[in-house]
Amino acid sequence: MNNVKIVTDSNSGITQAEAKKLGIFVLPMPFLIDGEEYFEDINLTQEHFYEHLQTGAAVSTSQPAVGAVTDLWDKLLADGGEIVHIPMSSGLSETCHTAESLAREYGGRVHVVDNQRISVTQKQSVLDALKLAQEGKSAAEIKEYLTKTKFDSSIYIALDTLKYLQKGGRLTPAAALIGSILRIKPVLQIQGEKLDAFRKVHSLKQAKAEMTAAIRNDLATRFRKYTERGEMTLSIAHTHNEGEAEQFKKELSAYFPTLPITFVDPLSLSVSCHIGPGALAVTATRVYKGE
Repeated sequence: MNNVKIVTDSNSGITQAEAKKLGIFVLPMPFLIDGEEYFEDINLTQEHFYEHLQTGAAVSTSQPAVGAVTDLWDKLLADGGEIVHIPMSSGLSETCHTAESLAREYGGRVHVVDNQRISVTQKQSVLDALKLAQEGKSAAEIKEYLTKTKFDSSIYIALDTLKYLQKGGRLTPAAALIGSILRIKPVLQIQGEKLDAFRKVHSLKQAKAEMTAAIRNDLATRFRKYTERGEMTLSIAHTHNEGEAEQFKKELSAYFPTLPITFVDPLSLSVSCHIGPGALAVTATRVYKGE
């Protein structure tokens, strides 16, 4: 294996404990809660985050401090080698652009990948990068693969409430009120860069049906050749909604019996901050199978 270190951030859903087992490095994302700074999976757990969110605290996202990024890079490069750095999608945060700017000072030893991923799809990119490194690929080769395959994933997210979209300025109060009266539950999508509207439904049952149909269509069209080669996998993510996530896993396993369901993970807190608890997501992602 080449001397290539893999770095990501906690938006991938990879915990510090998991990172240690894998031999990779995870930068914790910072959050401001009522003016106090917290770090995901360091002094901010999933449980505490949702306690703050649901009690009306002022919660906002931030990005890792420049010093935190460069200190980690300096430490990892001290024994030579290179770094592949996989942040969250540039369409969802400035974190990627900041890392790209910082990397210019490292003489080509730090390769930042704008992989257009978040949560379990970003996690899969990290695992793909690790496998490529174990096969002896250089940091440049790993970046090339992750960039080439960055759009080989879909995410669909069913929201339980419009409250947090309104709070974050993504809905007017009037639209949120109408949506609540009509019991509208939006289904959102991430197809690479940004979080966009997909469908409007009135129940979780309808939302799951819409998401399942959307995944089925993606597998049969955009991802058809990867599906036929056995390179696609499904995953489920949620915001403080583990019971529904496990139930959805059973339903998807029955509907797609030949496809593995790789992860059932909490969604990134950076996404959770904007959509609130009770959300449920499904993803289809291409997996690197090795040479």
